[in-house]
Amino acid sequence: MIAIDVAILPPPEVATRAIELSATLPRNESLGLLLGGDVLPHITLTQQFVPAERLDDALDRIGTMLTSVAALPLTVTGPGRSTAIWMSIELTPALTDLHCRLMDTLAPFERPDGTVDAFFGGIARDGDVAWVSGFRRTSSYAAFTPHITLGHAARLPAVERMTFEATTIAACHLGKFCTCRHVLRQWKL
Repeated sequence: MIAIDVAILPPPEVATRAIELSATLPRNESLGLLLGGDVLPHITLTQQFVPAERLDDALDRIGTMLTSVAALPLTVTGPGRSTAIWMSIELTPALTDLHCRLMDTLAPFERPDGTVDAFFGGIARDGDVAWVSGFRRTSSYAAFTPHITLGHAARLPAVERMTFEATTIAACHLGKFCTCRHVLRQWKL
């Protein structure tokens, strides 16, 4: 199995700002999550476990589906949180449609029984495995909440409003904290 995240990779100015904000979060609260290097800022569209022998077919299917998708205007609206701190992304009809189409496209490839071994370097927390296993049930369709995770902290940072055009979609190998660690394939909108 491979744990994947199909995500929007934001343009350099947004990615740089996310890395800067991540670096300002208190180290003693971070739990070890820090953007930068091979931990890529991203906006998750779907996460799931895919059998390794079906990965190329899944990636091909994504590429075919994306041929009809145009670049998306998106807006960072401010800070947000769940168990992590993030940059909130406005949920637009076009973003919702892309998310739903990817969920539907990848449903035949999804398996719920992934383990830590499916993650980049075989390193993940039990919570990461549970998150990916339950993404379809708990974080998709009506529960989809687009964001760029920054890390962990008790207080929200100041996050300014930013509008940008999303032009890059990537399928990434997930790492610890469900981070995008390695780009398996990417597409331009």
